[in-house]
Amino acid sequence: MRIGLIGFGKTGRAVASILLESPNTKLQWVVRRSNMLEHRSVPEFLGIESDLPCLLYSKQELSAEELLDRYPVDVIVDFSSPSGIDYYGHAAAKRHITIVSAVSQYPDLQLVKLKRLSKRTVVMHSPNITLGINFLILSAKVLKNIAPFTDIAITEQHFKTKPQVSGTAKVIARELDIPEDEINTVRAGGIIGVHEILFGFPYQTVRLKHESIAREAFGNGVLFAVQNLYGKPKGFYTMESLLKPYFNMDVFEEGYLAETV
Repeated sequence: MRIGLIGFGKTGRAVASILLESPNTKLQWVVRRSNMLEHRSVPEFLGIESDLPCLLYSKQELSAEELLDRYPVDVIVDFSSPSGIDYYGHAAAKRHITIVSAVSQYPDLQLVKLKRLSKRTVVMHSPNITLGINFLILSAKVLKNIAPFTDIAITEQHFKTKPQVSGTAKVIARELDIPEDEINTVRAGGIIGVHEILFGFPYQTVRLKHESIAREAFGNGVLFAVQNLYGKPKGFYTMESLLKPYFNMDVFEEGYLAETV
């Protein structure tokens, strides 16, 4: 599967390394805002052996139309910024290229634009595309449905200099209908990211916890997304919609996992 990547910050670089190393994906190019590394080989820059040409381009050098005509792809993965879709969105949708956006927070207007694109092609958006976080959220929603009377507490831990409550914690709170001002925050040392949901029953507790170890986890989430979006009809998808079938244990036992991953 041919992939184009938008964004080459710390997370974008980690995702690029996973896509380059996967036998199921071919990273064709990376586009970034700056032209400092223009035409640099991505595998060489990351220290990865690869036969793929995969060069870096800047938005200033090529329009999305020119880029996609010269170097066509099947999927565009976006780790840039809320304005990224203004660069590639129309051109991708016109060519029925699948869009996977992992931009953490969109203003309402940009989210409307993204959903409009889904009328013409396959679009998925996930504020945190790691498999672990999305499994945690879906599992928490299942447990809340089973026992809606429980007390629920959300705690997030991050590095000392992180200024605001994490976007992932806000998503968890929204999905569980918990006020954002009830999120507990811890700032200490160099913690990359820990999210925990505590369910308090009368005579027991359940803790669901996810800890980020490295940014490459976002790349694993991208691989899961592009593989599970393959062959889907045009429309708007989330990681939850891709994960839900795996919660059907009857289907799971019949070999669903082996056939789709």
